[in-house]
Amino acid sequence: MKVAVIQMNSGADVAANLEQARRLLEQAAAAGAMLAALPENCAFMGAKERDKLAHAEPDGHGPIQQFFAGIAVRLKLWVLAGTLPIAADAEHVYAACCLYDAQGARVARYDKIHLFDVDVPGAGGERYRESSSITPGTVQAAVADTPVGRLGLSVCYDLRFPELFRAQVAAGATLLSVPAAFTARTGAAHWHTLLKARAVENQCFVLAPGQCGSHPGGRSTYGHSLIIGPWGEMLAEVQGDQPGVAIAEIDPIHLQTVRRDFPALTHRRL
Repeated sequence: MKVAVIQMNSGADVAANLEQARRLLEQAAAAGAMLAALPENCAFMGAKERDKLAHAEPDGHGPIQQFFAGIAVRLKLWVLAGTLPIAADAEHVYAACCLYDAQGARVARYDKIHLFDVDVPGAGGERYRESSSITPGTVQAAVADTPVGRLGLSVCYDLRFPELFRAQVAAGATLLSVPAAFTARTGAAHWHTLLKARAVENQCFVLAPGQCGSHPGGRSTYGHSLIIGPWGEMLAEVQGDQPGVAIAEIDPIHLQTVRRDFPALTHRRL
């Protein structure tokens, strides 16, 4: 069973972003992937936080959501589109990570709960305030059954809050997804370390598609989209700062063996 993570360089042109996603999803499907995960802000990444409001769509309707549902059907591919701007109110959207099955039905939606309101240390004034345009989702674990296992949904900054992933494992997750747009600075410092930690401590596969390169407004993202195994092994990675696809095999027997032979999840006390 193959899965794919897709690395993108999204900008302010929605049509161009969807065309980039189409091309990369076609590559994933042609390589035999059953599920492909796209990064945070896959449909739009503007110069300012509030620029996304112009592209907000009502839940379940609109050209962006229709695109991802349609391409899932055409490619016979499960598609994790993370994130899409779903309207919350006149001034805010939800950063909604949406999972579509191969028939185009949305089978799960997770709204990012941890918002990146941060002054990046040592980055010369690099500042983010996601709460200016995003409403956080309900605090709960979102998991869904897929052909490659039970998938836990999260987004980017959520990666720094391990209790969310532990709740997903308690709900039966065997794969954890982390679509992201990590900054170049925080990515270089923490991306690989945090993803490996989530894989090892939860004995899960981790799918981490990311944004890469330069974006409107001077933002730079880290890339290095990854697939990691439940023993912390690196299974696939998109190298460099260009869009691309990484593919890996998901072996449920390997996961069962890791959990059986090293039963750390059964030893929890808190």
